[in-house]
Amino acid sequence: MKVLTLNFLTCAVKSCKSSSDSFPLHPKDAELAKDDVEINPQLLANVLPRLDWNALRTTSTELGFPSLPDQPPSPEDLTADEKMLQELHSLLMETQIMEGKLVCGHCGHEYAIREGIANFLLPSHLV
Repeated sequence: MKVLTLNFLTCAVKSCKSSSDSFPLHPKDAELAKDDVEINPQLLANVLPRLDWNALRTTSTELGFPSLPDQPPSPEDLTADEKMLQELHSLLMETQIMEGKLVCGHCGHEYAIREGIANFLLPSHLV
């Protein structure tokens, strides 16, 4: 599961739908893997406005990456700042969570990740 994907996931438990604590899901005991992916500045510039920057900063810190700036870079700043471009590319496009869990900050439910695939099926008492 790419780190980019975490920015679009929220807890599936019905009682969490109205809570802001259910986003982002927090990685726990995450085993990371790196894929070599060619850098595409235009793709990153197009993806950035669609991301929740605060959630990305939280995820980045929890996974042990360098802290991101308070505000997302503009597309122009991103293409001009090679270091920031490389860091965001590495975090979003190359980093995968292969094993571990995603934990909801509201209800504490843990979604298992095995072989890079998260299991979002809920037990019947949580549906």
